[in-house]
This record gives sequence, structure tokens and C-alpha cells, in this order.
Amino acid sequence: MDIDRLAPVRGRSASVLLIIGFVLVSLNLRPALAGVSPLLDQIMADLGLTPAAGGAITTVMVVCLGLLAPLAPLLANRIGLDRTVLAGLLILAAGVVLRSLDGLAGLYLGAAVAGTAIAILNVVMPGVVKQHFPDRIGLFTGIYVSGLVVGAATASGLMIPLERATGFGWREVAASVALPAVVAAVLWLPQALRRPHGSYANGPRPYRALLRRRVTWYVMIFMGLQSLTFYVMLAWLPTIFLEAGLPADQAGYLLGLTNLAQVIATLGVPVHAGRARSQVPHVTLAALFTIVGYLGVWLAPTTVPWLWMIVLGVGQGASIALALLIIALRAPDPASVTALSAVAQTFGYAFAALGPLLIGLLRQTSGGWGVPLAVGLGICGLQTGFGFLAGRPPSGRSARAAPARERA
Repeated sequence: MDIDRLAPVRGRSASVLLIIGFVLVSLNLRPALAGVSPLLDQIMADLGLTPAAGGAITTVMVVCLGLLAPLAPLLANRIGLDRTVLAGLLILAAGVVLRSLDGLAGLYLGAAVAGTAIAILNVVMPGVVKQHFPDRIGLFTGIYVSGLVVGAATASGLMIPLERATGFGWREVAASVALPAVVAAVLWLPQALRRPHGSYANGPRPYRALLRRRVTWYVMIFMGLQSLTFYVMLAWLPTIFLEAGLPADQAGYLLGLTNLAQVIATLGVPVHAGRARSQVPHVTLAALFTIVGYLGVWLAPTTVPWLWMIVLGVGQGASIALALLIIALRAPDPASVTALSAVAQTFGYAFAALGPLLIGLLRQTSGGWGVPLAVGLGICGLQTGFGFLAGRPPSGRSARAAPARERA
């Protein structure tokens, strides 16, 4: 990797520090979410929560990912992208600690604060890629989405072993994910101390114009559907395996495996898709993998569960990477990318937030996982259709507004 070419206006050591900080930020985008599901049974038992109320912990966070996403462009326009990233990391650490304090109020309020921080970081990361690595959008989209899923896999896979190794309860273990956020904030500080990038000098981008573009709506709905199918599994997969008869530690490892499998897709798919005029083939194949994974979990959860987790992970990893890549490819500068990211993620995550709650309610009323997973499969079908529309190459005015494809 030619570091001087990736960041030509910086010295080599500054470029290395930028990339290290960038990777560490990406690693903190999901542990606060993924670390909940392995501990969910304990949280529900400790606090006397129903399945719907347990699913609402994740739902609160995902609602914030959507409804509070517009905060990110406002902060970035005022203080710049890099300082917005620093603020997001510090808010994330505070929210995770608050969520682990005693009482239901702290649980849900802390979840909301952590969700707000993740919303800010989610929205600005495509803009950070566009700002710092404009000729390597596919590569660095792959790197940061891979960091996202590695962070999720690490959190979900280590919660139960960490609890057993330390003797701590779920509160202390859940709070431990604040530490990496603080480390990332310290290492990102040199970027935040720099003068804000010039692309934010002209104020906020016109959201009304964005909403008049069909591709904006396609990307919004695709983002929402793929996020919904992802968060359903993130919230409930360990519980599905537990009720199928697998031990708790194995259920946690399987969730970690599906997150690790996403790395394969997130590293390779954006690089290839970023060089292509159309992302339709990539989006379609990703959706088919997700559908096969859902079918395996539904029909044979204890038969080669590792295979279903790998297939599901590849499909879901490719889907989120493609959604974020399409956002970065369809706008001409970092500020416009951040605006499109906010619009897409506001609707996308607000819609996705219904997933864990809906599946929890269906499980509670139906008494099994057949109906909830059948509904999930129907949503996967819709994801395929809107992914096809979002992945088509831009034409007309949209093509003239979009940037050139990434250089090979």
C-alpha cells in the first residue's frame, strides 16, 4: 500500500497515523450494538424484561441511528469532519458507561446516547473516506466496513468468555467496550487538531435537491431493508440458537463467526464494485447469500450452523459495504457525501429499528421462530429489488453529478 500516494499532502508518519486512527474508529462502530445480544438473556433475567422489551434495547439504539443521523452534517458543517469523529467517539464511550449503570432508565438512556454517537460516526465515515482517500474510495470503504464487522465479531464473541474469565457481571462486561472508544479518540486527536477541510466552507448541502433524485430514495430504502435484516440477526441470533439447544458460549461464537465471515465480503466486494459502472450484480448476489443464510437458520439451526453463519455473513457484509459504497460513489465531494449519507441513514436506520422489535413481538405471539424468520425472508426479497434499483449506474443529470469511478 503506497501510503504517500494515499495521503499526498501529509508526511509519511502522519499518513500512517491517519490510517491507524481511521481503522481504530471503524473498529468502534459496532461493539456497543453487537455486545448486547450475547448478554441479552442475562439482562432480561436480571431486569425482568419480556422478549419485546429486551429487543427494544437494540431498537432504541437503531432508532437513534436513523432519527439522529442529521446531527452529523450539522456538526461537520460547524466543526469539520475530523472533529465530528472525535466528538462521536467521546459520546459513544459516555453512552456505553451510562447504559451499564443500575436501573432501566440508565439502560435505555445509555442505549440512546450510544446510538446517537454511532449515528454520527456512521454518517461521517463515507465523507471521511471521500475527504482523505478520494482516489481509493472502494479500498477504504472496504477497510472501514471490515473494521466495523471485526469490531462487531470481537464484541459478540468475547462477551461471555470475558465475563467468565473476569468474574464480572453483564454490566461491567458491557461497559468494557467504552475503553476502545477512548483509545481511538486519543489516536484520532491529531486529525481533529488540524484545520477543517475546505469542502465545508460553503455551508450545508441542499437536502431538497437530494430528495428529488430517485436514486436517493432507492438508496434510502435499500439501506433500510439490508439494515433491518442485519439487526434482526444481530439482536436475536444467539437466542435462536439457545432455544434450538446450543450452549450459550457456542451461540456467541456463531454470532462472532457470521461477523467474521463478513470481513471476506467487505474487503473484496467494495474494491471490485467500486471499479464497475453498475453495482447490480454485486447487490443481487449479496441478497441471495443472505436469503440462503436465513433459510438455514430457520430450517436447520443445529445442522452445520457454522455453514449458515458463513453464508449469512458474506451476504450481509457485502450488502452493507455496497450500500455505503453507493453513497460515496453517487456524490461529488465530502460534504455532499455526508449529506446523502445522512438522508439515506436517517430513513434507513429508522426503518431498520422496527426489525428487532417486530421479530420479538412475532416470537412472543407465535411461540416459535418460524413466523418471524419467514417475515425476515420476505424482507430479504424486497432488499433484492431495491438493491437492484440502487445499484444501477446513474444516468442523465445524476450521472453528471456523480464522481468518476475509482481508478484501478
